[in-house]
Amino acid sequence: MGSASSRDHLIKLLEPLVSAEGLDLEDITVTQAGKRRLLRVIVDRDGGVSLDDVADVSQAVSAALDDDDAMGQAAYTLEVSSPGVDRPLTEPRHWRRAAKRLVKAEMRDGTVVEGRITAADESGVDLDIAGAARRLDYEDLARGRVQVEFRRIDDVDGDEG
Repeated sequence: MGSASSRDHLIKLLEPLVSAEGLDLEDITVTQAGKRRLLRVIVDRDGGVSLDDVADVSQAVSAALDDDDAMGQAAYTLEVSSPGVDRPLTEPRHWRRAAKRLVKAEMRDGTVVEGRITAADESGVDLDIAGAARRLDYEDLARGRVQVEFRRIDDVDGDEG
């Protein structure tokens, strides 16, 4: 089984399990880690993912892999986690989940825009760029990335005093 067909098989096997837990399957990667392989399963949902969510998905995935030959007989390590801040924003749900965050958006025409997400829906995202509202349609966006902020705007609102 080739790596692309192996990945496709894993996605078909695991996506229903992850969905049953109320989560989205964001990515699956299998990499060599010494003599073992590392199966990384990335899950997310609106409102974020808790440690209990990760544990539940990990147990369900582990049981499914025990019953299926998708990983073969060789040893592997299973890692279930949520996406990191460096994950590219490529789907409408990614943009929606990054609401209020500062992002850098790469446009299909090669320009780059930086602003704070004020809203996102199925057709595009609204950014506040230096106090001016701007609507970006997903068809014009290549991808975006959340910018790391040491003091986010919502931290300032209620933490002083």
